[in-house]
Amino acid sequence: MTPRSAFFARFLAAAILTLIVAMYSRAADLSVRVELNSGKAGPRSVEALTQRSIVRDYKFAWASLAQALESNTTSPLNGLFAGNANELINAEVKNQQRTGLISRYLHQNHNVEVVFYAPEGDMMQLHDTADYDLQLLDGNKTIHQEHVTVRFVVLITPAADRWVIRQLQSVPQF
Repeated sequence: MTPRSAFFARFLAAAILTLIVAMYSRAADLSVRVELNSGKAGPRSVEALTQRSIVRDYKFAWASLAQALESNTTSPLNGLFAGNANELINAEVKNQQRTGLISRYLHQNHNVEVVFYAPEGDMMQLHDTADYDLQLLDGNKTIHQEHVTVRFVVLITPAADRWVIRQLQSVPQF
């Protein structure tokens, strides 16, 4: 491969990657709303760029989670969840595959508060009050539908190119 063709191949790959990321970011923005409050974070304050990254990645993670549950496959998750959160979601997808049910998370709104940001910048604890419309389907037939509000304690850590959800635990109250 000539240096010129190698440059063109790298340029083309970067352009395609940018297009894919932009498409996924727009899809996440349309399906999930996230409001982040970091005013009470401690012991470290959350920088503006970090806040934007968390909102972007959290939206994308929840949009991908909804897509995974609706399609009964974990492929949309693509490393957005790790550890306990990943195990929990994988178990739910397998349970849905076994039962033949499908879940839809519609009109998601997440009010997220940063309650702890490690001094080293390697971990955050979030409190998320999520409300959304939940539909359960058996094939194409809706068998249950309700509006729900769920509180989650979330642990996130930075990865090479995004924040990753490591723990996602529903709780009755904060």
